[in-house]
Amino acid sequence: MTLALRSLRHGWRRFAPAVFAVGFSGLLVLLQAAVILGIFSLSSIYVTRSTADLWVGFPGVQSLDLGRPISGQAEFFMRTQSGVGRIEPFLWGSGEWKTANHGVVNVYLVGVDTQPGAMALSNALDQDLRAALETPDSVVIDAADRRKLEVRVGGTAEINGRRVRVAGLTYGLRGLGGVNVISSLATTRRLDPSSGPEGDVAYFLARVASPAAAKAVAARLNIIGARRGFEALTAGGFADRTTLYWLSESGAGVAFIFGSIVAVLVAVVITSQTLLAAVSGSIKEYAALRALGFSMSALRTIVLAQSFWVGACGMTIAAVLTAILAVVARAQNVPIILSAEVMGFGSLIILLVALLSGVLALRRVAQADPAALLL
Repeated sequence: MTLALRSLRHGWRRFAPAVFAVGFSGLLVLLQAAVILGIFSLSSIYVTRSTADLWVGFPGVQSLDLGRPISGQAEFFMRTQSGVGRIEPFLWGSGEWKTANHGVVNVYLVGVDTQPGAMALSNALDQDLRAALETPDSVVIDAADRRKLEVRVGGTAEINGRRVRVAGLTYGLRGLGGVNVISSLATTRRLDPSSGPEGDVAYFLARVASPAAAKAVAARLNIIGARRGFEALTAGGFADRTTLYWLSESGAGVAFIFGSIVAVLVAVVITSQTLLAAVSGSIKEYAALRALGFSMSALRTIVLAQSFWVGACGMTIAAVLTAILAVVARAQNVPIILSAEVMGFGSLIILLVALLSGVLALRRVAQADPAALLL
């Protein structure tokens, strides 16, 4: 390992292209993973930015946006469970937003409780915005959707033929596959009567006295729900189910995953060819080591060690560039998740790409014959 590191320092010009090839391949892999997770995390953003411990909806619902109305009687059964505290309804509807210049934009209508301490979107709506929503036919949109909807705060628009006023903006609630428009429960029912017909709701949110007991409470509710037409899920479980649905079942998710696989394969090919050229340029050095008594096995170990250090240096470059681009992406409201898990997974991929490239380059080591020193 020490000899490999010294040879890299001595012949850094030969190995520099391989380091940059690994670095930019790693940048591609890391950004691809971060963008995929960022985009599809939008599908469950209404769950993750709320403080409810339980979500109760239609049995088998796979994604938040696929919710179907359940009977308001589900609230009664929820209140019979010990440990269940606050309960509030959550509506999900749809509409057509008429713009001034570009026709109609399809929007999702989200109805939330506007009372102080409400759980729905508690991390996105402050009390001033909730109070503003209490005015009939007032709505809130995300700042990233202003241009698409052609409206400003205080301006008016038309949804499903009804005039509404934009009371404020949220940040970071950009929708996946559509535009989200938030309003009070009453306004949402007026804009889309099918979102909560005859007292039905899309979901009930509940807070449990002990969050650790949420799974147990959900299990007890599901025994009743199997006969009454509802299913209880923990917030984390529902968020994971929604994201997994969009990743695995939607065409966009499959396309992103396929693109990631192709990106990794391209990274292996480019890096292996670059590393192969570096190894080929060091044939005389390897031949000198053979003349000094190094076995072929020892030479292969040196090449693999060199590949490891090339991968480590490239990984450092990739991490720095990814962090910089992530800051730029967030400034432009591009959804991106660059967590420790993503960085760790990406780093592992980068090292594996470098090591696999080293394995592909091993065939050139066989040409390291001491006789090459006479040429």
